[in-house]
Parts: sequence; C-alpha cells; structure tokens
Amino acid sequence: MKPFTYERATSAKDAAAKAARTPGAKFIAGGTNLLDLMKVQVETPGHLIDVNGLGFDRIEPTPEGGLRVGALVRNTDLAADMRVRRDYGLLTRALVAGASGQLRNKATTAGNLLQRTRCPYFYDTNQPCNKRQPGSGCAAIGGYSRPLGVIGTSEACIATHPSDMAIAMRVLDATIETMKPDGSARSIPIADLHRLPGSTPHVETTLEKGELITAVTLPRPIGGTHIYHKVRDRASYAFALVSIGAVIHKDGSGRVAVGGIAPKPWRVEAAEAEMPRGAKAVAIGLLAGARSTPDNGFKLTLVERTIGAVMAQARG
Repeated sequence: MKPFTYERATSAKDAAAKAARTPGAKFIAGGTNLLDLMKVQVETPGHLIDVNGLGFDRIEPTPEGGLRVGALVRNTDLAADMRVRRDYGLLTRALVAGASGQLRNKATTAGNLLQRTRCPYFYDTNQPCNKRQPGSGCAAIGGYSRPLGVIGTSEACIATHPSDMAIAMRVLDATIETMKPDGSARSIPIADLHRLPGSTPHVETTLEKGELITAVTLPRPIGGTHIYHKVRDRASYAFALVSIGAVIHKDGSGRVAVGGIAPKPWRVEAAEAEMPRGAKAVAIGLLAGARSTPDNGFKLTLVERTIGAVMAQARG
C-alpha cells in the first residue's frame, strides 16, 4: 500500500470541494472495496476524505410515499429495515445475497453502487487493463472470460458490474442524490448513473469530479411479488454468473433487471412488455445484440432459464 494522507470531512459540501481540488483524492466510508484495491495497488489515492461523520445514516419516509436511504446506511441495516422488508422485498433479498455478513455490516449504500468490477485482469497489475490503465489493452478479451460480460461491452472492456443491490434498485427505479463541490444538489436516475465502457472504460459513472452521493431515494411501493435469484459458483460469498431481480404482478406483467452479464445493471424496459409471453420472449429482448465468448456463451441460455424460474416462483 502506498503512503496517503487522511482527513475527516465536516460537511457534504466540504467533502466534495476537497475532493475536487485535491489531486488523487478519494472518499472513504466502509472501505470494503477501496482498501482491498489499495492493498494490491490497483487504487493508489494520495489523499482519503473520510465521510463517515456526515450523518447520512438514516432511512426516512419521503412525502411521495417512498423511502430516502442515506448514503452511509450499512447494507445490513438497509436489508433489515422493516419498511424495506415489507415494501421493497426485492432489495432486502438482493442485499443478503451479496458478500458476507461481516462485509454487509461495513459496506454502505453509496459504496455498493460505486464498487469496482471483479474482472480478474483488473485486479492483476501485471496484466493490461483499459479500466485500470487507459490505453493499455484488455487481457480479458481472448483470455479467461467465464465470469465476464456478454452485453453492453466494447472492444476495450468486457468487465461486469458486481453489485447485487444495484440490480434491485434498477428494478425499483431508484434515484441517486448527490452534492457537487459548489454546494448544489443533483438527482440522477439510477439508469443514468453507470456508463457503458465504449472506448473509455475507466470512466464508470456520470458523477462529476468531487461529486458526492448523499442518498438514494426509492419511489413509493409498486406491489407485486419481489424476487431476487442469483446463480453463482458457490452457495454464498460469490459474485453472480447471472442474477435476476424482478417484480411480477398477478396478471404476469412486471419488471426485470439482470446482473452478472453487463457493465451496469441491465434492464431493457421494452423487453418487459413480453413478460406475459414467457421467459424466452423476455430474454430475446434483453439480450438483443449480445456478444459472448466461448467461455461465457452459457450465460445467454442461463438468463432465459433463470427468468423462467423466477416467473414460475411468482406463479407459486
């Protein structure tokens, strides 16, 4: 781990302003991903700004009938909140499917959204990686690609986004609240938070320099049956090969997003119109334009079959 300086922010505006004007600065809260990356020198921040004392650790009702989740709410607390369990069961199920109990006790809502890919070549500093070092190449293309992406990828990067929580929030149409260095606030639909890699895979979100996530707002509950089904190599503590987050209503309509296959939570609203026709029709719409490798082509079939399992579960 390389030397770095450290300070505690006194307000969101203070934190954002310091991050914007300090080269190499990073926010730190739970640190469950950042510290791992610092140990292997994938991340080498020169300055850490601790935001744990900013008070964004509450879950509050909104005037519109939804919930406002502070950026520092720990994953364990969010999953266990009775309002979340009752009205947003998909979110609770996705959260408890991720990581371990110890990690969920430390990981935060904002940090979960911003965690980096688990592509093995991203973590190996001996290998080229356009996400870690722009312009160096992508060892995953032509390399070991079984856990990697089949859609939304590019000639520069085929990494996937690892969050389970973000899949649920994409289904629920969450909104990300931020504060910029000038003190102004912004609301970003979660659909617009994560970028596709294109030719600049190192630019992963639409956040501006220094912009700090302060909360995530969930719209009012939409009812339906909430399901999160995660397919992985081990029964626990493993990232998704394919995961399906879904809200399905009695008439067969609903929403669905997929994890483990793309650089961002993958949802195609047009494909959801096909839900009454069955899993195959939905999968065709979700995976239009997919490009797999010999290692990960199985994911295309796995998406359809997992959606089918989720639909069957919803029917009881």
